[in-house]
Amino acid sequence: MLAVAAVSQSSHDPLSGLEVGERPEPEVPEGWTTVELRAATLNHHDLWSLQGVGLPADRLPMILGCDGAGLDAEGNEVVVHALVGDHNWRGDETFDPKRSILSERHPGTFAQRVAVPKRNLVPKPASLSFEEAACLPTAWLTAYRMLTTRSGIAPGSALPPGSTVLVQGAGGGVATALVALGSAMGLRMWVTSRDEAKGASAVDQLGADAHFPSGARLPHKVDAVMETVGAATWGHSIRSLRPGGTVVVCGATSGDPSPAEMTRIFFLQLSVIGSTMGTRDELERLLSFLDVTGVRPIVDASYPLADAAGAFAKLHEGDVFGKLALTMG
Repeated sequence: MLAVAAVSQSSHDPLSGLEVGERPEPEVPEGWTTVELRAATLNHHDLWSLQGVGLPADRLPMILGCDGAGLDAEGNEVVVHALVGDHNWRGDETFDPKRSILSERHPGTFAQRVAVPKRNLVPKPASLSFEEAACLPTAWLTAYRMLTTRSGIAPGSALPPGSTVLVQGAGGGVATALVALGSAMGLRMWVTSRDEAKGASAVDQLGADAHFPSGARLPHKVDAVMETVGAATWGHSIRSLRPGGTVVVCGATSGDPSPAEMTRIFFLQLSVIGSTMGTRDELERLLSFLDVTGVRPIVDASYPLADAAGAFAKLHEGDVFGKLALTMG
């Protein structure tokens, strides 16, 4: 079958390790099944794997890709939940110490077919295209969990409608998902961006209430900050919060922040909450939310699976607003 794999790794030239070609059909352990993929989407995780982050060299070659949607063995339209945990684990699978996501221990979704645990399949609403559905399992699920499960004062609660939320960065997959979802949930969504056009697009296309240059002084303090950037924006995130506010962290693409702003955090009684991916149940709720509200992911561009190198080059350059998709025909 045709697939996209990491065959080598390089921190300075990650795309040199990308190979598009024939790969063996997936092995199907007991309790697993196969999905005939129709679409998959790229994440920065795929670039990190090519850089040697999170994917040990002894697992190469590894088919890349976390997100996908397609047809199950019975022909049903499904979305693949990317998080694979211990089959004995009970409860929130994001806390399973043995968890991984597709393309870390098990071959990923940048292929014509992928093997996954049967419990990882979620029905796809007919109202969503395969490309739209394939945007959801990583970036959009991460955003949904941040807003609904991790952002409220009480564990498992969400911010009340009308709260002001700052999203650092306007163009990435998680950031665009945060703005679109938050706006549909009745939150006042503000974004920052170094790119004026991306900031304006967040307002015009996603429903953000306002956009500001990175690091700008805001009109007033916010109730919560959604932080994916790390070192480059951390100080601004902490300074932007009202007393008792919350910053929800799902990543640090620019590295760990220093200083950590501990004095401001304890003096203003701020909450710093980590958030990782999401559960299968949350993915099911996210799909229902999109089905009912009509909110849809923005697909910046689509590429045939055979042209995956072009999609990776665009992601590597960073000129993306929304998600990049691969289609399998």
